[in-house]
Amino acid sequence: MSPGEPALVALILNQIRRAGPISFRWFMEQALYHAEHGYYSSGRAVIGRRGDYFTNVSVGPLFGRMMAAQFREMWAALGQPTDFAIVEQGAQNGDFAGDVLRTIRGSMPDFFAALRYVIIEPFLILRARQVEALAAFGEIVSWRESIELMEPFEGLHFSNELFDALPVHLLSRGASESDWTEKCVTEEAERFRFVSQPSSDPRLASRAQQIPIPPGVAYETEVNMAAPKLVAAVAEKLVRGWLFIVDYGYTREDFYSPARSDGTVQSFLRHRKLPSPLLEVGRADITAHVEWTTLADEALGCGLQLAGFTDQHHFMTGLAAGPMRAEVESAGATGATRALQTLLHPTLLGRTFQYLAFARGVSPAAELSGFSFAQEPKTALGFAAR
Repeated sequence: MSPGEPALVALILNQIRRAGPISFRWFMEQALYHAEHGYYSSGRAVIGRRGDYFTNVSVGPLFGRMMAAQFREMWAALGQPTDFAIVEQGAQNGDFAGDVLRTIRGSMPDFFAALRYVIIEPFLILRARQVEALAAFGEIVSWRESIELMEPFEGLHFSNELFDALPVHLLSRGASESDWTEKCVTEEAERFRFVSQPSSDPRLASRAQQIPIPPGVAYETEVNMAAPKLVAAVAEKLVRGWLFIVDYGYTREDFYSPARSDGTVQSFLRHRKLPSPLLEVGRADITAHVEWTTLADEALGCGLQLAGFTDQHHFMTGLAAGPMRAEVESAGATGATRALQTLLHPTLLGRTFQYLAFARGVSPAAELSGFSFAQEPKTALGFAAR
């Protein structure tokens, strides 16, 4: 296997030669989001059977149709405001947005009349694809370069597999060591390799001290500083409504299990897991599981309320028993049976993904159908009620 895209490899190697070892966070950021050569930002990422990985969206339009039903329920819970924004971040090629908007336009005209769809997209190549894919919806769709440039809104912020792609720091500690060191990236014979060194970032050192692994255990893990920052940025813009996250991960207790001593960072190319995230840079996806409890801590600290947490199997079952019941019952007639089984089945995608929702200014009685069969969220996330 090669180090990756030659131009990107050369750029990173030059940075190492100028300044010494670089943090894995910076390395991952360049690999995925360098403006010209990054895996996502260059438009090189391909999803689906012929790509590098599967998502709920690649199963077909059923995921978008089911989420549209949940979004309409959210709109109704807010009293059917005349300006309801769905703010999607990580929209990729716009397929999910298209599935949602076609469903709402076709069967929920009252909701469609109140809706505007905003995509947070910093990369021009992806925005161009989204513009083309969503051309039929005209002015109902608009774009912002970042969440910081989004105006305060009422509605919901939605992301599907965004948080797992945020750059992370890598930390390690030997069995005989008391302090954490940061795993950085250096060069050896024009290839990348890991090297450990003390972290110069006091915020990272502080987070490291919160990792619940006792001394005397050899351990490697990652810390995502960007994820809580994004939660806080959305909370600042959300006047009333929901922050809704779909991704894969673990609660804090499971994330830092002694048995998970190698962390969760993985790299995929054409559905194959690579032996190292330092290979095929700019050509392969790099991902790390979400640590859900820290996100909940951040959201609650920003004044949001916990609205629900469950896996995809239970979430989709809740929708299937509620607002999507008629469509699910006719799934065989519409050819959606296989897609529904893929989304629901515990051994397929049903247990792979989790759904975490926070609310602001929403009545406590406004329960979402997707969380009908969910465990009490604070108990599920593993921290005491506040």
